[in-house]
Amino acid sequence: MKLRITPLHLEVDMNSYRSASDGLDLSIEGMSCASCVKRVENALAAVPGVRAASVNLATERAHVDRDPAAAVADHALIAAVAKAGYSARPIAPAQDETARQAAARDAQARRLGRRFALALLLTLPVFLLDMGGHLFPALHHALAAHVGTTHLWLLQWALTTLVLAGPGRDFFLKGAAALARRGPDMNSLVAVGAGSAWLYSSVATFAPGWLPEDARHVYFEAAAVIVTLILLGRLLEARAKGRTGAAIARLASLQPRQARVLRGPDTVDLPIEAVRAGDVVRIRPGEKIPVDGTVLDGASFVDESMITGEPIPVEKAAGDAVTGGTLNTQGALTVQVTHTGADTALARIARMVQDAQGAKLPIQSLVDRITYRFVPAIMAIAALAFFAWLALGPQPALPQALVHAVAVLIVACPCAMGLATPMSIMVGTGRAADMGVLFRQGDALQRLRDVKTVAFDKTGTLTLGKPALTNVAVTPPFRREDVLAWTASVQAASEHPIASAIVAAAREAGLPMAPVGGFLAISGAGVRGDVQGRQLIVGGERLMREQGIDTNTLAATADAWARAGKTAVYVAVDGAAAAVMAVEDPIRETSAAAIAALHAAGVRTVMITGDNRHTAHAVAQALGIDEVRAEVLPEGKVQAVRALREEAGAPPAGRPLLAFVGDGINDAPALAAADVGIAIGTGTDVAIDAASVVLMAGDPAGVPRAMAISRATLANIRQNLFWAFFYNVALIPLAAGVPALFHGPSLSPVFAAAAMALSSLFVVGNALRLRAFRAPGNTRRPATAGTQGGGHAPALSSGARTP
Repeated sequence: MKLRITPLHLEVDMNSYRSASDGLDLSIEGMSCASCVKRVENALAAVPGVRAASVNLATERAHVDRDPAAAVADHALIAAVAKAGYSARPIAPAQDETARQAAARDAQARRLGRRFALALLLTLPVFLLDMGGHLFPALHHALAAHVGTTHLWLLQWALTTLVLAGPGRDFFLKGAAALARRGPDMNSLVAVGAGSAWLYSSVATFAPGWLPEDARHVYFEAAAVIVTLILLGRLLEARAKGRTGAAIARLASLQPRQARVLRGPDTVDLPIEAVRAGDVVRIRPGEKIPVDGTVLDGASFVDESMITGEPIPVEKAAGDAVTGGTLNTQGALTVQVTHTGADTALARIARMVQDAQGAKLPIQSLVDRITYRFVPAIMAIAALAFFAWLALGPQPALPQALVHAVAVLIVACPCAMGLATPMSIMVGTGRAADMGVLFRQGDALQRLRDVKTVAFDKTGTLTLGKPALTNVAVTPPFRREDVLAWTASVQAASEHPIASAIVAAAREAGLPMAPVGGFLAISGAGVRGDVQGRQLIVGGERLMREQGIDTNTLAATADAWARAGKTAVYVAVDGAAAAVMAVEDPIRETSAAAIAALHAAGVRTVMITGDNRHTAHAVAQALGIDEVRAEVLPEGKVQAVRALREEAGAPPAGRPLLAFVGDGINDAPALAAADVGIAIGTGTDVAIDAASVVLMAGDPAGVPRAMAISRATLANIRQNLFWAFFYNVALIPLAAGVPALFHGPSLSPVFAAAAMALSSLFVVGNALRLRAFRAPGNTRRPATAGTQGGGHAPALSSGARTP
């Protein structure tokens, strides 16, 4: 996958992506609990040619990694899912899928709303007739005298049957099908529980002689209330789950639906789908930019906060890239379209967020394995409770045995377990996207929490990456203008930022460029070339030593500049030291505060750079960085990262993790070698493709933000899992009536159903708290004289920082 992000401009080569991986995303319908997840995964993994399958309950999506050589057809995967008892279909492009999923969830919520309303209407009379008689004995006696117990039971039977056969029909159809496949799920638990209560009560109503006289009781209210409460829980859960996709929905809504396209001398309003690359569009002040493109004419300030999270509008002029969905605040712009549809930055960001939301953390795999066995285990516990009460319970034992078995079946539905992790991931990664942090790999969310060392590249990461020439010192008989012109001529063929600074200074001084012969770029050291009959070597002190050039006359000046944080560049002409130039790359105004925030969180910071050690230490001192690895060649960054990892200790599974932050092509190997690679979003495509986290704002302040949201999300997951498992462990014995055998309390099926619904709602509600997450402190501050930055930032919370 080839990804390039220029300032807020993403490009993707989809053909390259498809050839590199034969993956398929499927939308799965019919999953109700965590045990369904493992069942669908097993069905997909069993298809020949499938290398791996991952299913997410919260997003209702499956990702299948296929072996390209096996040519696994889509319909084979869909058929495998159908055989397991669910339905599947391939997922459409990101924005289309977002709209479809939102519509589907709205439709599901409306459908559940209608079913719940009908169930409630039918259940209320049953509940009032039964519970009213218990609460008000006079009412019970009056009803028995004037209506008769038999007629009351018949009315309750009719109403309860309508509840089970109407609004509750899906529980029985799906639950029975799952039992037939020997894969019971939540629907099976509800069907067996409510069905058992209804069947027992029906026998007591229509064939009372089959039961002992003291066991002739009815539990129609339990069966009806169980179905009604679970429908209520699913309705509230569906509405809450719809809110978890808010980040994707917001991204999709940013894209304007029309563009003003230039056609000859006129402009025509066209649907965004009709706009093509190469078209020219006009954007007036106050309008959203409809497409990705390049400014042809005009100047303005563009508010990009909706994508990067940065509040300050960015100046745009001819030649600058603009991103669809951002807001043109002032002047009019004429823009040539470069990307439309699924290839726009907005669509790419949406896909990144969706991929991260659908990812499965290592902790979730363990949960899925547990819950896969959980439902059969619960059915076994319910059977054990039934027979234990028959054998040990007081008479009449049969009704009590039934009540406790049904309570166990209902209270232990593993919905909360299945939702605990994916709901937090969905909300957490969506909130991260709002803050300008994109998790390209979902498991990076978990790894980032355990990072204890962050290593930074210097140029373009901690600094702006836009160096400027500040000083030139020459040795007689050379003249400043001549040396600068010759040096700029040689450096014009180089793409290094320092070379660009020297060329810019020469052009600003009006110095002419001369043809260059024999140009040679010396990796990590400098350049060589012939200009007007003179051989020039331009580079650092190490290159001069290697070439045998004496720099003693310039060394003191170079050292003084280096100690001030500037990079010293030597120039040798025909084997003699001719000049030394000072190039300064301004420190980003947020770098010092970002480093301070990491220190407050107990994170060690390291800078890895190819710069002179004096320059590197000057920058590190200004920022408060703990350790410096200077004069590192490009190929040496990987070794430096590996050395830092080894220093952290072994074994890998238990040691603190290391993150590397960079932006350049030469940073890509180090980004891949680190436990977590964090790419500055304004960097190169190679660096971003090698990273697992992208900071869209191109700002190191995003590093503590990313770590904060990671820690908050993982803390939220721990809270959810604790609640879900503690709830089951605590309530199953109560539902089974273990305390009641010793004259203690017990849990009726009605309250078991309410508790089960509340547990799922608690997990969903707790996850939604992440939508209000705020990064710890504001790491942006005005630049100050000298080092630009400094000061302190509030501490980065080591746990969840959710209101």
